Amino acid sequence: MEQLKVFAPATVANLSCGFDVLGCCLDSVGDEMLIKKNDLKTVRITRISGQDLPLEADKNVAGVAVNALLSELNIDQGFDIEIDKKIKPGSGIGSSAASSAGAVFAVNKIMGEPFTKQELISFAMKGELLASGNAHADNVAPALLGGFSLVRSYCPLEVLSLPVPEELRVVILHPLIEIKTKDSRSIIKQNISLKSAINQWGNLGAFVSALYTKDYDLIGRSLQDEIVEPIRSILIPYFNDLAALVAFNGALGFGISGSGPSVYALCRGDKNATKVKNAIQNFYSDKMIDFELHQSSINKSGVRIL
Repeated sequence: MEQLKVFAPATVANLSCGFDVLGCCLDSVGDEMLIKKNDLKTVRITRISGQDLPLEADKNVAGVAVNALLSELNIDQGFDIEIDKKIKPGSGIGSSAASSAGAVFAVNKIMGEPFTKQELISFAMKGELLASGNAHADNVAPALLGGFSLVRSYCPLEVLSLPVPEELRVVILHPLIEIKTKDSRSIIKQNISLKSAINQWGNLGAFVSALYTKDYDLIGRSLQDEIVEPIRSILIPYFNDLAALVAFNGALGFGISGSGPSVYALCRGDKNATKVKNAIQNFYSDKMIDFELHQSSINKSGVRIL
């Protein structure tokens, strides 16, 4: 195999109750990447369309992630990477994770799959480290594995795949403003109260249980965040109004996607998701803020070959 084209999906991280440890994979939003072998014994980013991002491999998350993989294999095979970037950086739906995950997935396939998808997570995290200053896995894990991912431990890295209730749908609103992950992380308090921590643990445990039991009402009750969301939500236009709006229209829950400014609503079924999406569309259309709106099922397979 000399080349491979892949779809690298967007993701929603944190899901309110699982900061830095919980994420899910989207099906209708993502980048397309073409990875080819070259004879130059070096990794090159040869083309990026859609966004203005560095072509230097050591400054691009895809290049950094691939170089980490090749270093572990101790080989000097070169690759050219082309990226059709459809996820805007700073959007809060895993732009850097998509590039990192898509690149290592494709290179691993071309090289005969020396690593499992689980093992690829650590290489993709090198791209996240470059992008945000923090090697978190809550985006790259679901991008690679699909479905819902729970990071049980970072040292050593242990990621668990969680079940996907069939009727779950996600509506994503992306106000076209940029919030850099580094900046969004910088405003988070480094110490929290024991009471807040206990509430968060309870919600995360309940959310995991609800996925296994397909208890949609419990899923909704678990999507609570009193640690990060109260601080980050001030950066997102009309956040509280949107929360009330989607609740009125029957969404299971609502919160910030990753570091924002995108927000998500979890819904049960296509009919309810469409109702929520239309309500957001009508509300945001006169707010003098450009935006993108997506409706998606949960992608169970992650990065896929095109």
